[in-house]
This record gives sequence, C-alpha cells and structure tokens, in this order.
Amino acid sequence: MTDALFSTLEVDLAAGVRPGYRLHRLELYNWGTFDGTCEVLRLAGDNTLVTGDIGSGKSTIVDAVTTLLLPANRISYNKAAGAETRERSLRTYVLGHYKSERVESTGASRAVGLRDQSSYSVILGVFRNEGFGLDVTLAQVFWMPGTSESQPRRFFVTAEADLSIAADFTEFGTDPADLKRRLRSRGASVHDHYPDYGTRLRRLLGIRSEQALELFHQTISMKSVGNLTDFVRHHMLEPAASSARIGALVQHFEDLTRAHDAVRKARDQLTQLEPVIAACDDFDARGAAIAQGLIAREAITAWVAEHRLRLLAEEHDRLTSTRHDLDESLARATSRALELDAEHAGLVRARDGVAGGRLGAIEIELANVAERRDDRRARADQLAAYLSTLDLPPVGDEPSFDHALRAARTRRDSLTAARDDDHQRRTEASISLRDAERESAELQAEIASLRGRASNIDSRSIQVRDRLASALGVDAARLPFVGELVQVRADQSEWRGAAERVLRGFALSVLVPGDLYAAAARWVDEHHLGARFVYYRVGDVVNRRPTPDLDDRTLAHVLDVK
Repeated sequence: MTDALFSTLEVDLAAGVRPGYRLHRLELYNWGTFDGTCEVLRLAGDNTLVTGDIGSGKSTIVDAVTTLLLPANRISYNKAAGAETRERSLRTYVLGHYKSERVESTGASRAVGLRDQSSYSVILGVFRNEGFGLDVTLAQVFWMPGTSESQPRRFFVTAEADLSIAADFTEFGTDPADLKRRLRSRGASVHDHYPDYGTRLRRLLGIRSEQALELFHQTISMKSVGNLTDFVRHHMLEPAASSARIGALVQHFEDLTRAHDAVRKARDQLTQLEPVIAACDDFDARGAAIAQGLIAREAITAWVAEHRLRLLAEEHDRLTSTRHDLDESLARATSRALELDAEHAGLVRARDGVAGGRLGAIEIELANVAERRDDRRARADQLAAYLSTLDLPPVGDEPSFDHALRAARTRRDSLTAARDDDHQRRTEASISLRDAERESAELQAEIASLRGRASNIDSRSIQVRDRLASALGVDAARLPFVGELVQVRADQSEWRGAAERVLRGFALSVLVPGDLYAAAARWVDEHHLGARFVYYRVGDVVNRRPTPDLDDRTLAHVLDVK
C-alpha cells in the first residue's frame, strides 16, 4: 500500500524531475532598502534559507513574495519579524524608508526614504515546471502619483515565458503606459486590478482554490502553531454543504416531475374537452338566439300598444291645446263684441244728448274693464300653471313673456323631434321583428326537415339535389351525398363533432354516375341554383383495395364508408 500511494511522485523524484511549479528566480528593483540596482535571488526551485543581521532585508524578501501572490487587503507586512503593528506598508517599501529624523522646526519626526516620487519599483518572480519545461512569470510595477501622501499605484503582469527586469522592465521612458504597451507586444498580459490577476495566476500555476493562497499566507511567516487540528480545520479545509445541496437538487427534480405531469394531464384534458366545449358553445349560442327571438316576439304586441297609446295621448294633448286656443279666441271675440256694444250704446246716448248718459256709460265701461281684468288674471294664472309644468320661470313683464314664448317653442320643437325619433325606432323595430320572424321560420323549417331524415345535410342542398334528380328523371337515391355514405364509427362517437367539421365541405358533395354526368353538368350550367352545389363524377365499378393498417391518430380510422 505504501509503495502504491506515492508511486508517481517517487518515479518523478527518481528520474530527477520535480513535479509542479516552483519559484526559480526572484528579482527586486527599488523595493525597500534594495535601491538603484536589480537584486536577483536564484532559488532554482530548491528550499532556501535566508539569514542575516537585523535590518539586512530578510523580511523585505518575504514581503515581496507575499505581495506578488496575495491581494493588498490581506497582507500584514513585516509579520515574519514579529511586528504587531503596521510599521511597514506598501508605501514605505516603494519609497525605500530606512530611518526617521526629527524636524527641528516642528519637533515632529518624519520618515527618510531612498527614493522620491519620480522612481518606480518592480517585483518579479519566475516559476518553472521542470516536468513539462514550462515557465510562468509574475510581476508587479509600482510608482508614486503626484501627491506625496497618497498610496502607490501599480499594475500586474503575467506571462507564460521567462521575463526579467533588466531586459523587459527598463528603458521605457517615464510613462507607465509605455511599459504596458511594450509588455503586451511581447505577449504578456497586463491587469489593472488584482481579481483578474489573481484568477490568471491561479490558472497558470495550477492552483485550484483560493484556500491554498490563504494557507500560504498563514504559513509563510508562521512563528508557532498552538493546535494543529484547529489550524488544519480553519486554514486547509473548505466548508461544504453537500447534503443540503443534494436534498435541494432532489426536491427540485421532484417539483419538476410533478409540474411536468400536471402540465401533461392538463393538456390531455383540454384536448379531450375541445369537441365538447365547441358543441356546448354552439348549443348555447343557438339557444340564446332562439330565446332572444321569442322574447322579442312576445314583447312586440305590448310595445306596439304602448307606442300607440303614447301617440294617441300626444294627439289628445295637441287637440286639447288647439281647443283651448280656440276658446280663448272666442272669449276675446265675445269680449270685443261687448265692448263694441257698450261703445255703440254710449255713442248713441251721446248723440241723443242725454245729460246723465255719460255716468251710465262710465259705469258700463268700468264693468267691462273689470270683466276684462278678471279674464286676463285667469289667463295669467293658467299661463303660470303651464310654465310651472314646463319648468319655466313665471312671467311678470313683456321681456319675460317673450322669453317664455321662445322657450315654449323650443320645447315644442324638441318634443316634435323626439316624437319623430320614436317613430323611426318603431319602424326599425318592426323591420327587425320581421327579419327575426323570417329567420325563425327558416330555422323551424330546417329543424322539421332534420327530424324527417337520417342525415344532417341541410334542406337547401337537398332541394337542389332533388331538383337535379327530377330534371334527370331518376330517383334521388342515385345521386347520393358523400355525407350519406360516410359516418363516424359507433365506438368513436366522441370524435363525431370534429369529424363533421373537417368533412363538412366534402360531405355536401353529390356523386353523379358516369351515364348521368353530362346531363347533370348541362342542367347545372343552364339553371341558377341560388346555392353552392358541388358534384363529382363516379364510375359504375368501385375497385376495392386492401385497407392498409391505419394509425389510431388518423381521421380515416374513425370512419365507416358504405
């Protein structure tokens, strides 16, 4: 078992080839106290011991490797030296801070760096896979923006080749964009953000999980391990919720299965109900039309009587108004005759020169005036009653009387127009009633005809066929309809409605024997039939061929042919 467990690794080691990517070379330029020159650490993929005095740059090298592989928000610089506070940062490494000095003017201390804002820094690592002879280069370039207190800017470089700082990251000018263009022209990939860079470096180095980089971050500067089990559990193992995911997957599959079964069942039910629904809709529509026609026929007598009553009442009101006007005219004529008689008597007395005749004339004139006053008051009261009936304001002077007169005439015109509209509606209703009665008679005749025959051929088509048979001098049975020779099988009655709708046009066609076809065609051409008439010529002998095996889903499977 032991020999088989690590057989591949042992074969590779025995052949002198170490598997996987290993750090082959580390190059630093202007990083920390490494200033002005390119420092190269050649590891050749072996384990390396870095030793030296305090401040000689051991932690600087470790922090360079950490910066090359991990995102900035997860790096604690100088952790390998046991620093508990952030005494170092990316800014201090890029500017090369190496001591602090006191400012005499302010009394505060400030960091002193080896470089200013015009310099740039580069970290480069070359990883080699000896088993496959492949090289991967990871690099980061840093430079300071214009302000002195801001953090350094950088971009990330990945390449599937062996790059170096001296050959590829120098002599490009002062603009980092020129360096980016040069690197891209040499086949390198340039990234402005770590997520894209991190994804590509893991793919190039064959790192399957981010947990490996987290473990590297925990162990690169580890001083001690308190509990090995807890360390493995928290830093080397990734949490997994396989049971919950499997349960959710099974539940989702069952839900999909139930939904699919429900959809199929509903679709089958709808397919089976379609002929029934169509027949029910047709039955309901015909029943509603018949019921509406019966109601209209029953209501027409009462409607006509009510309309006649309204017309008679309007005529009575008109005659009453005319009689009232004539009575008023007669009263005015009688009053005028009395006035003239009184005036005549006064003139006679004045002519006769009677001394006391003037007083008698005045008394007579007063009586006449009082009579005229009472008559006009009565007429005014009657006018006020009429105005109240018409919802018009009362009359008090000549302008209001003229206004009431115009309003009354307008009301008369509107009532006359309404009467004309009622007459028009009565005429239209009479026409609709006559059309409904004619349609009802046709439907009753069709129903009676259907009751007297076995087929569903409409009576108009049968009449045309009978006329043709009579003209040809043959029995109508010699000119059968296709619908009289085809029927739906008894065990397929649920398809009767659908089959009749599909075959309706063909079922109304007439089959004419060959010896009668010429005479039938001549008769059809010479007569106006008033309906659509389709006929086919058939021979005297029918060649019966063996019936093929029909699919249950075909229409021919549900039919019987005579």
